[in-house]
Amino acid sequence: MSRVYNFSAGPAVLPEEVLREAAEEMMDYKGCGMSVMEMSHRSKVFDEIIKEAEADLRDLMNIPDNYKVLFLQGGASQQFAAVPMNLMKNKKAGYIITGQWAKKAFAEAKLYGEAVELASSADKTFSYIPDCSDLAITDDMDYVYICENNTIYGTKFKELPNTKGVDLVADVSSCFLSEPVDVSKYAIIYGGVQKNVGPAGVVIAIIREDLITDDVLPGTPTMLKYKTQADNDSLYNTPPCYGIYICGKVFKWLKKMGGLEVMKQKNEEKAKILYDFLDQSEMFKGTVVPEDRSLMNVPFVTGDADLDSKFVKEAKAAGFENLKGHRSVGGMRASIYNAMPKEGVEKLVAFMKEFEAANK
Repeated sequence: MSRVYNFSAGPAVLPEEVLREAAEEMMDYKGCGMSVMEMSHRSKVFDEIIKEAEADLRDLMNIPDNYKVLFLQGGASQQFAAVPMNLMKNKKAGYIITGQWAKKAFAEAKLYGEAVELASSADKTFSYIPDCSDLAITDDMDYVYICENNTIYGTKFKELPNTKGVDLVADVSSCFLSEPVDVSKYAIIYGGVQKNVGPAGVVIAIIREDLITDDVLPGTPTMLKYKTQADNDSLYNTPPCYGIYICGKVFKWLKKMGGLEVMKQKNEEKAKILYDFLDQSEMFKGTVVPEDRSLMNVPFVTGDADLDSKFVKEAKAAGFENLKGHRSVGGMRASIYNAMPKEGVEKLVAFMKEFEAANK
């Protein structure tokens, strides 16, 4: 069986080179006689793996020295609670609702303090990013929260909100490492790695050091205090060792490819192939306003649910996997993360053209 083109939104496609290397090292990592899966997280060998992964990530993203990098567990969804628990000193925060995940984070924050909806694109099924140039942000807000790339709806903040000096927290799960970012613009930037970086089970959080204190909400679990994790270099308890090891390999692959500037160009090229086709197709239509389109997640529809199902079924038979849209919106979605080769997108578009001709 040859490999399929996997358009899954996550867990998602990984670079073949990384998978091959991991396969070669599966039984014996660099002559230590065991797999990384079996290795003590307190061992010298694993210590090198996690330190090197962090150094490569810092290098790729130009992470300033006053930010800590934490390798955590619990998915991005656990950060929906950890963020308010650690940051809500005034018990007030602003949320911009641009999709399902921001909505869930907002609902979670309400358990810990006053969460204020600053803007939302719910009125048009989250198909655009609201204007965030002059939001009703008040000085007493502890932070402003966004989900920067909306995996389900295929929108992306091209410009960060004007937070009027209030700290910005961003969930970047589905655009992590897809383009350069200025980390200093964020108080916390975090994401689940299972879309662009590694296997499910790791969350990377990059946190400005002044926010890492013992001054957290009463009742915050020890494991969810950023200080616990930072003081122990992400090794307070057994971390997801194998996942971190694969992330480290992906960081090396990204550096070898030329870094995040090069990835951005490649991602723009791939997305353009698909969006250009959608814009001229009579059958398939993109669902997002052009100026807010994500480079990572491309939702599209035919306008006919039966035809959508037929397309997903025939695409699967032709070797294009996981094109069904999220259960909450239907239609189709192609996730074209860093590791999706350009050829995969070209072949998908060729298949869509054939399907359109055959089903007119």
